[in-house]
Amino acid sequence: MDVQDVVRQAREAVRADVVFGDPIDREGVTIVPAASVRGGGGGGRGEGPEGQGTGDGGGLALTARPSGAFVIRDGEVTWLPAVDVQRIVLGGQIAVALIGLAAARRLGRRRRFRRA
Repeated sequence: MDVQDVVRQAREAVRADVVFGDPIDREGVTIVPAASVRGGGGGGRGEGPEGQGTGDGGGLALTARPSGAFVIRDGEVTWLPAVDVQRIVLGGQIAVALIGLAAARRLGRRRRFRRA
């Protein structure tokens, strides 16, 4: 696989239908799902000592997360964001940890002042 193959794969992978799903029509309402897509890639070529042996390499990675959907009803478009429960839980855990560290620090300071 050479660098041109990686670029070709990247072009094929990053299309509008990756970000926007097929529209869904139900009872006069059209829903167009949307995702946040990120990707990266790279490639390279190398030679061994004294020009012996060559190597080509490359790779591509994509991640996609649901971001929401466009809802079309009676000619009006509204955005309905997706709820990422995992991100909410992680944010709550970080907040609890920071509050716990702040409380432990305060308790440590109070004990030092009482001993003096």
